[in-house]
Amino acid sequence: MIFVIGGAGFIGSSFVRKIENPVIYDKLTYAGRMENINDVKHIFIKGDVSSPELEESIKKYRPEIVVNFAAESHVDRSINNPYNFINTNINGPVNILENQRKYDFKYVHISTDEVYGEDMADENACLDPSSPYSSSKASADLFIKSYIRTYDVNTLIIRPSNAYGVRQYPEKLIPKAIIRSILKMEVPVYGTGNQVRNWIYVDDLVNVIKDLMINGKKGEVYNIAGNNMKTNMEILEMIGKYIDVKIKYVHDRPGHDRVYNMYNTKLNYNITPMEDGIKNTVEWYKNNRWWWEPLINDRYFSDDEPWHIKI
Repeated sequence: MIFVIGGAGFIGSSFVRKIENPVIYDKLTYAGRMENINDVKHIFIKGDVSSPELEESIKKYRPEIVVNFAAESHVDRSINNPYNFINTNINGPVNILENQRKYDFKYVHISTDEVYGEDMADENACLDPSSPYSSSKASADLFIKSYIRTYDVNTLIIRPSNAYGVRQYPEKLIPKAIIRSILKMEVPVYGTGNQVRNWIYVDDLVNVIKDLMINGKKGEVYNIAGNNMKTNMEILEMIGKYIDVKIKYVHDRPGHDRVYNMYNTKLNYNITPMEDGIKNTVEWYKNNRWWWEPLINDRYFSDDEPWHIKI
């Protein structure tokens, strides 16, 4: 049995569509929504990854594999309130590791390319995080490595590049740009818009994660790069082929990394051409207003410089 933590979020909800009858454990914070998984056959438990109640669910279902997608993941939010990121992104994985010591399951941890910072990075590169978000993810990775060495737990780390696709919360660049353009609003662009990211379509990503869930080796780190190096402006130009995009330049994010250039040395997998992935994504948001209309009052969707928001 597969126990998926954070399975109601963006990547998690795409992943649970690839497996049979998962147990989904999710806190249902702003980005984790039942609307994402109502069409998936599953067992659902509402819970916090850092809570002692996690053990009750693991003890009850005794999973063979635990896959952890649960994370606070938006850099702007981490600048405003780092504490939430410490609790979910560090204490949560440590809680899973402690349960792993007791109940002996395989743990697949989903990290991020942002732990490497701006340097070109393979799986052996040093970690150099730049934001509270990436620092929290790097901290979890280091805890995992220490548990593997100290307790010999069966754990592996997956570091994807920037994912995009359907059911992504509109705080992120691509859904935010699409939805604001549908609503004929300007799309805020940080600085010059020349920040470079390596993009991967979410269906491609979860297919690789599913394979690694079975075949990934204990103690290994796996980078999943999308091999689509694009600036933010290039992304908006691609979206602009399918919907009119109006741009508004705003002050750059504090500590903003200029480029993420992670690559993998261990895996071969299929990649959806970005033109096709963007077209599919735009069409989904056009045809599923019911999904995103309740979200447009989120201040990270409507505010141009969200790190200025007072907490």
